[in-house]
Amino acid sequence: MEQIRNRGWSVTMAGLGINLALGILYTWSIFKAEIKESILAGDGRFNWDIASLNDPFAVCCLMFTLAMLAAGRLQDKVNPRLTAIFGGILTGAGLLATSQSTVLANWILGFGVLMGLGLGFGYASATPPAIKWFPASKTGMIAGIVVAGFGLASVYIAPLANYLIGKFGLSQSMMIFGVSFLIVVCGLALFLVNPPAGYKPVEKAPPKITPLKPVNTSEDFPPSETIKTKTFFQLWFMFFVASGAGLIIIGSVAGMAKKSMGELAWIVVALMAVGNAGGRVVAGILSDKIGRAKTLLLMLSFQGVVISSLIFIGEHQAFLLVLAATLIGFNYGTNLSLFPSATKDFFGLKNFGTNYGLVFSAWGIGGFIFPRASQMIVAQTGSPETAYILAAFLLFFSAAMTFFTKAPESLREKATIITELEPGKLYNGYFIYQPSYVPEVDNAAEAAGNGDSEKPVRMIPKLFVALKEKTRQAS
Repeated sequence: MEQIRNRGWSVTMAGLGINLALGILYTWSIFKAEIKESILAGDGRFNWDIASLNDPFAVCCLMFTLAMLAAGRLQDKVNPRLTAIFGGILTGAGLLATSQSTVLANWILGFGVLMGLGLGFGYASATPPAIKWFPASKTGMIAGIVVAGFGLASVYIAPLANYLIGKFGLSQSMMIFGVSFLIVVCGLALFLVNPPAGYKPVEKAPPKITPLKPVNTSEDFPPSETIKTKTFFQLWFMFFVASGAGLIIIGSVAGMAKKSMGELAWIVVALMAVGNAGGRVVAGILSDKIGRAKTLLLMLSFQGVVISSLIFIGEHQAFLLVLAATLIGFNYGTNLSLFPSATKDFFGLKNFGTNYGLVFSAWGIGGFIFPRASQMIVAQTGSPETAYILAAFLLFFSAAMTFFTKAPESLREKATIITELEPGKLYNGYFIYQPSYVPEVDNAAEAAGNGDSEKPVRMIPKLFVALKEKTRQAS
């Protein structure tokens, strides 16, 4: 038998590279600060309502989620390569469309709808093929490495965006990003490939994964069954809160930092990106060792503490602001490796792309609701403190939920065993068919007296014999 070449690391690096391009989403605060400056200056370039300042970002998060639902299924059923190429084309088209206008509706269409869909298709294609090449004991680590690119992107995109905006203006900068990322994502997509059918990665040592409860990882839940479990809704809510709370800060950090750091505000965005990427890798590795539940409890609680601390940090305390932003980025990043790993643990690998797309919808809805609500609170009160208090409360509540989140009941445990199927009867729900087996008899050879007692006898289900007999009688 020909040995299958393991392409795990090449697929992982390609996924990392794709996410390094798609992570432009987390540089929104740079673009937002430029737009806000234009609005306040009244220079005529951007005539938006301040309360609508986060709308393109919020719509982008929502579209990202919708695309993940379709893209997860598409990459499961077809292949991740075509899915990622489609994502690269949409992302490039969205940025190019944005570059052609300063009208809010066009930014919502370009940055929000087109780029959001592109990010979803590209992002959904990067992680699943990578983790399919590796054993269960490395799920968290590989997921963390791949998604780290999305968080780390701002390290280079933030200063690059500042340079391009200063030299060419915002519109031309969006055009440059659009062309560049279209080429990069589509090129790296060619390296994405799923393992062949039947491939099983070698586990060098017994896995020491302890998710929220020991799980039968060999069982694959179809999406229709996944969404019926309590575990799915618990994971969804925790992801909704954790992502939404983090995106409040990520979408506004450049504006917060500009008051104390001026043109160097991009440094805060870059350091938050370093924390974001580091959190994905560290949490992935840590959760492989101590379990998803304990890691989630630590990270959700810590995020609540750090966001609460923003209430006491003055706008001119640059060092404390940088430190808080880095820690918020770190905690936020942990979600993007913990929740895909938990999804694989609980619901299996076969339908991972689709199942994680369902769980990931929490990220998009959280990203749509939290920043929008936060911007409205700021517009009404003149301060983000109320938004921080609400986000911290929900984070602590989510941390407490980890004590009550358990693995879903096995489909096999819920099944009724049947030994014989009745013709004409429809069977729905949970059942395991365990037919009795009988030897297949060659009636013609037996009648002619040519039976060979040394010839191996093939065992077939009794039900099939009965159906054969009925067919013969009918004819």
